Amino acid sequence: MVLGPFSPSAILTRLWTRHQRHEEARSLRMRERMGSTKFFGSQVGGQTVINYAYTDLPSRLMTWDIYYFFYYAWALPWIILPLTPSDSGHLDELAVTPQNIFCVALHLILFILQLVFVLSLPAALFFPIWMAVACWGAFLVFNWAFCLLLNGPDIEYHSDETFAEARPEHAHEQWVFLNGVAVGDHWMKNNLNRLALTFQRPILGIHNQTSGIIFDVFECLIQRNFGYATYDVRMAYRILKDKLYDPQYSKVIFILHSQGGIEGGLVLDWLLQELPQDLLSKIEVYTFGNAANHFNNPHRHVFSQALAQQDPAAAVTMTTTETTQPTPDGSPISPLTNAPSFDRRSTASRLGDMANGKANTNGESKTNGELTNGESDMKDTPMTNGTSNGTPKTNGMINTGVSSTPRSSGPPSLRKDVSSLTSTRTSTAAQDRALGHVEHYAHTTDFVALWGVLHFCTSLAANRTMPRYIGRLFVRASERGGHQFCQHYLDGMFPLERDPVTNKLTRCAEENEFMESEVQVGAEGAAGQNAREAFEISWLGDTGFGSGEVGEQVEVHGDQVGRHRRKGVVKVKDLSRLWMYRNGMSPPDGPPLLIRENGIIRNATM
Repeated sequence: MVLGPFSPSAILTRLWTRHQRHEEARSLRMRERMGSTKFFGSQVGGQTVINYAYTDLPSRLMTWDIYYFFYYAWALPWIILPLTPSDSGHLDELAVTPQNIFCVALHLILFILQLVFVLSLPAALFFPIWMAVACWGAFLVFNWAFCLLLNGPDIEYHSDETFAEARPEHAHEQWVFLNGVAVGDHWMKNNLNRLALTFQRPILGIHNQTSGIIFDVFECLIQRNFGYATYDVRMAYRILKDKLYDPQYSKVIFILHSQGGIEGGLVLDWLLQELPQDLLSKIEVYTFGNAANHFNNPHRHVFSQALAQQDPAAAVTMTTTETTQPTPDGSPISPLTNAPSFDRRSTASRLGDMANGKANTNGESKTNGELTNGESDMKDTPMTNGTSNGTPKTNGMINTGVSSTPRSSGPPSLRKDVSSLTSTRTSTAAQDRALGHVEHYAHTTDFVALWGVLHFCTSLAANRTMPRYIGRLFVRASERGGHQFCQHYLDGMFPLERDPVTNKLTRCAEENEFMESEVQVGAEGAAGQNAREAFEISWLGDTGFGSGEVGEQVEVHGDQVGRHRRKGVVKVKDLSRLWMYRNGMSPPDGPPLLIRENGIIRNATM
């Protein structure tokens, strides 16, 4: 009797074929997960967002945070894993050194005591209120005193000169680091020295003091969901504001890790509310394992935002120039007799058309079919140098600056040599944002990143009312992808070289697996079209190189056709601006042409 497809050999063949397909799919998933890097361009700032954001009710935010804490709990071990290797030696958090062992032991004691305290809270219902409050107060005082063994007396720290000395070519820069969860003064100092050795610049550290791992997590929940600024947040705001107002600096590089992303985000929110735009443009932000639930960096003009969505190539090549010059009556400064006027109605219509996708792709600004090249015939409000005549390929300039006449009864006292009263800002439309630059780095197995930047940057769209998470995102899948700043992030993304003779750490390695890895453009499902900047902007926006045909050069995640027909590859180092600062180097736009404007030194190209 012939069994045909039901014979033992046929059944075994089908089972073996199914097993082979399963193993091939599993192998493909593993290759995709390990050793790959996905890139998410910065969100443009449009109307599609995730289903909740930091502007929601605190109770709802807390509920979602607790839910996702357990949802991503599988990744909790990777806060400390992997334990090896420790490529940076004693600078790594989990390297076997006496100081590190002492810190880990103290944290273990604190973790056990705090866990017992939290689990015993329901028992307070069976005691008088005064007794429960007294016990809670006594434990909190004990916890604070115990943490003094981890935290030093200072909130400001500096890297040691043996790792990086101040150089004249970096005198216009100030590098600031804000640490994350469970970092005492010893690990804080190591973080600063590791950064100094990597980028060959002195680093100023603002210490986010630890209260123990569990209490630090509670603090994260309060800061994220209630916007509460702790003492270190307020100090960071004061220090950063002082540096921005210091006329010596044209760049303030702000590096954040873990909980430092939450606190740094709060600081930036305050600065965005208060500081002038020319000071905000000094700031560059780089985060690692960011725990924040939002990150703000708005476009300065709706025209730039719309152009970045509708015509990325034009947004890269077209420049916007904003010039402000006071011309009060009787001023010794000559008025601009040929200055065009600003038509509120026609300009609003023009920007509205651009925001609705009616942008002129030739880079010309038109209103009501009459005005071309940005000219206006209304004479309501004075405007300085308000011309627009650029096409994307001819270095066009669009002026968006408006100056109004002073309301005082008499003219101010001005000298003819006070040229600093004139303010000019030039940038491409793609870079026309309040802050100079924002980048995020994250591991796919880092619990804090999953709970923070990865969740809020890559979730699906829901409604049109929530804010956005701004900044370019590099997501790395790696076997060594934990959460520790030095041991996992810097050692994996910015590894160091050793002297072949003395075995001493010397500088950042010029080649490494992460920076040489091929970029995949991250997929985000139904997040919506135009929710992120186009890859042309990410590729061209930092340094201006490239041909604009990068769509054929990029390995798009899941795009088998594009994978086979690409002409080349795009690597992480081609997109990472922070990489350009290694070993004392600077991006092509630096050292900048510094100008003095109203007593403030800044980059002339900003």
